[in-house]
Amino acid sequence: MSSNKFSNRTNNWKKNDTVSIRITDVGQNGEGIGRTEDGYTIFTKNTVPGDLAEIRIVKTQKTYGFGRLMRLLEASKDRTEPFCPIAGQCGGCQLQHMTYEAELQLKENKVRNDLERIGGIVTERRTADAGSEDQADRTGNVRMEPIVGMDVNRRYRNKAQFPIGEDGQGNPVAGFYAGHSHRIIPCEDCQLGVEENREILRAVLDWMKEQRVAAYNEETGKGIVRHVLIRKGFATGEIIVCLIINARELPRKDALIDRLSVLKGMVGITISSNTKKTNVIMNAPVRTIWGRGEIEDILRSEAFGVQVRYSISPASFYQVNPVQTEKIYQKVLELADLSGTETVMDLYCGIGTISLFLAAKAAKVIGVEIVPEAIEDAKKNAAMNGIENAEFYVGKAEEVVPALYAKGAKADVVVVDPPRKGCDQKLLDTILQMDPGRLVYVSCDPATLARDLKFLTANGYELKYVQPYDQFCHTVHVETCCLLEKTVVG
Repeated sequence: MSSNKFSNRTNNWKKNDTVSIRITDVGQNGEGIGRTEDGYTIFTKNTVPGDLAEIRIVKTQKTYGFGRLMRLLEASKDRTEPFCPIAGQCGGCQLQHMTYEAELQLKENKVRNDLERIGGIVTERRTADAGSEDQADRTGNVRMEPIVGMDVNRRYRNKAQFPIGEDGQGNPVAGFYAGHSHRIIPCEDCQLGVEENREILRAVLDWMKEQRVAAYNEETGKGIVRHVLIRKGFATGEIIVCLIINARELPRKDALIDRLSVLKGMVGITISSNTKKTNVIMNAPVRTIWGRGEIEDILRSEAFGVQVRYSISPASFYQVNPVQTEKIYQKVLELADLSGTETVMDLYCGIGTISLFLAAKAAKVIGVEIVPEAIEDAKKNAAMNGIENAEFYVGKAEEVVPALYAKGAKADVVVVDPPRKGCDQKLLDTILQMDPGRLVYVSCDPATLARDLKFLTANGYELKYVQPYDQFCHTVHVETCCLLEKTVVG
């Protein structure tokens, strides 16, 4: 994905005009980008670089517009048939029509281009025959490894949230929202989710129909069942279900418990009340109506001999792709290069997933997270694993860390795993003041990563290593793990 340079020419194109264009690039949301002969830029979903496509323009701006694919005149070598029948309608996967090899290259290029365009950082790709010599030393550029993809890139998600609605005949349906809408596309078996989701959803929908429990209607505010959330522990096989309902109590719940409790792996059935007209899925505590209120899962690093067991509730933040998560966390441990004497700060720590990995190799770990429930989970997980050298604080990292620093707290290594917006400037300033020897940055957005790296490398740190991961296969998102070290003067 490269930057988009729109033409400055006057737009002579109108809605419903048809044009044949060659797709040459991909936008931030996975749309193909092509340009007319007079330089007008058009974004079109479900197209791939290399496609020659007949496009109908559906919306125009002065320098660019949006089109709808009418027919392919010539298919790109990187095009493939989507494995999901609703891939073109659902807003979840943006890249199923692209071969997986092309998708990986696209994401790797996205990281490289954002680092250069936004961060002013030139990367050198590490090649298989490079040997042990560090290419960064030979070229002066930053070492960047090829993206780590998945051998099996379906069924990788351990969590799924399905909105519930009704079809035209009043029957309950589960599925996903169409892109940029709240119109439900029926789907009971997302190919990215676990196979058990299908059986669970069918049980819920059959119960709703038989017991006459209505689906929630966003327009009227009436009905009961809004969403079904399902989580599975990949290492343990444990499954928990949460129904988000437009009521205080779930009617005729015993009949639902009878259906769900007998399914393989089921350890808990829960509900969360949400009676507000809001797009927020869960805004109330989760209550258990059968079994346990959480599942357990395990993440491991065989290379470092680390194994951590986590307790995960329906509302917990926990990485959705455990296969890639283990690879990323092992890389974090490798880059942190801990000897057992260091104090480590893990900022935006969630339920302590990275913190507890680090605690196995550090003298002390300090975790900071804004969500109180996540910190409670982190403390519970530390106790469950017998970890006594990790402490956790609730609050915004940009507020908690300066306060801790003012009281004398220091860190030899800092790990940050921020949301898509990246790190707050106040937090970056405080990190500079603490002056850690190493900083490991885990990012889910290459653009904000590049912005923050530009600031850090301009203020005493050297970017030593970049490793992208395909954490969210068939979507436009990409994860990246980086190492920065304090610049040695002299």
